[in-house]
Amino acid sequence: MKTEPFVIERTLNAPVSKVWEALTNKEAMKQWYFDIPEFKPEVGFEFAFTAGSDAKKYLHNCKITDLIKDKKIAYSWKYAGYEGSSHVTFEVFAEGDKTRLKLTHEGLESFPANNPDFVKESFAQGWAHIIGKSLKEFVEGDKK
Repeated sequence: MKTEPFVIERTLNAPVSKVWEALTNKEAMKQWYFDIPEFKPEVGFEFAFTAGSDAKKYLHNCKITDLIKDKKIAYSWKYAGYEGSSHVTFEVFAEGDKTRLKLTHEGLESFPANNPDFVKESFAQGWAHIIGKSLKEFVEGDKK
């Protein structure tokens, strides 16, 4: 059964160029997102990282599927050893000297329903923290 994708939008007090850099630069991503060993903003580039709660870590396998500089980056999002495949899309929109960021995570229903880490609420909490706190503080702060 296909469910509605998870969508979160936030307005960030930073220009598109700074937000785009945060979304696509490996060194910047380590500051607010995940420590991704290898990352290139190119369609077809595959990357992996380990993340999760203190109790359980998951190997995330991702592949960039769409890229429009300063506009959109999208990638598949799977977990090694688990069924299911989802898709994450970051879109950025200039609003004066600010940036509206829209994140869409589709396909959450494809993950095992009996794992509490894979329920929509878990993703909602995670993305709200990542986008609403970590990324916001990174792009709005004085850090380079």
